[in-house]
Amino acid sequence: MAFLELDGLTKSYGTLTVVKGVNLSVDKGKLVCLLGPSGCGKTTTLRLIAGFVPANAGEIRVGGKTISSAHATVPPEGRNMSMIFQSYALWPHMTVFDNVAYGLKLRRLPQSEVTKSVRTILAATQLLPLEDRYPGELSGGQQQRVSLARALVIKPEILLLDEPLSNLDANLREEMRFEIRRLHDEFRYTTVYVTHDQAEAMTTADMIVVMNDGRIEQAGSPEDIYERPETEFVARFIGGTNILSGTRGDKDSVIGEGGLVLRCGSGSTASSGKTAVSVRHHDIELSSAKPKSTDTNVTMGTVTRQIYLGSHRDYLVSIAGGETVRTVAPVNVAIPVGQEVWLHFPPEKCRALAQ
Repeated sequence: MAFLELDGLTKSYGTLTVVKGVNLSVDKGKLVCLLGPSGCGKTTTLRLIAGFVPANAGEIRVGGKTISSAHATVPPEGRNMSMIFQSYALWPHMTVFDNVAYGLKLRRLPQSEVTKSVRTILAATQLLPLEDRYPGELSGGQQQRVSLARALVIKPEILLLDEPLSNLDANLREEMRFEIRRLHDEFRYTTVYVTHDQAEAMTTADMIVVMNDGRIEQAGSPEDIYERPETEFVARFIGGTNILSGTRGDKDSVIGEGGLVLRCGSGSTASSGKTAVSVRHHDIELSSAKPKSTDTNVTMGTVTRQIYLGSHRDYLVSIAGGETVRTVAPVNVAIPVGQEVWLHFPPEKCRALAQ
């Protein structure tokens, strides 16, 4: 049985429903990322789990015990959860040691036990040499580690993180993604992590839950979500992709508006009418030479943009039917704007999406 369960969870503010019947099961010790754009309901879902807001319908259960329903809710202080916010929320007048010890002191534990627990977690988060410093004397990454240490030291049943890296610069964010995953692997707390950054989700999560308009679009491992998107929204949101519209052809093919025939190695087309194909930018093969066969998965186009990005070149190519395809190529493939090129869409990289 799952450790954390959301069953038909719904939250409304007046006539606006922001969480719409969410069902989710999280096994003990797993790190789950709620991923989606602003306004999709992910932070509200996290606040419902924390007990900061009451649900209008549905239930939240932890270890089989109902902690939230439309009729009753356990207050945040009774849930044995820790939450880490975007702003770190550190006490500026307390040292690193005292910030981390605060929750243990509230529980009136013996000082010897407090000291031992704090020193252990400070060592794990690489903060022990900084225990006598104040938050104002720390970098953003160090402050975030203090926030993590303070949340972990009380040994919560569930750890909640709300966009914890949004205030860090790009290099620190990348460093902290791996730090969060390392700490999770060490302590194995059940964790729910909210982010709009797909790289954070891919790096840290055991399971990614993609949310859109208050609902779950798809849930699965990072590989499942990236390699096997089930909807156009998920395909677009996770990784760069091209969505090519068309109609269902014979067997596993889709016929584009410009006549391009795409055979698809995965996914499923609509039973009738419009359907679509997702092809990742890096999976399309670009060449100035005409291929031997042009019957399927090959089309000619014209380069409309080419950008040098150091490790590769980024291309926009206009093809028949008025569609534009984005692809990448090695830096030595330098084709000027206005030149005709050929694009090959490997069938095993084409995923059909029923619209």
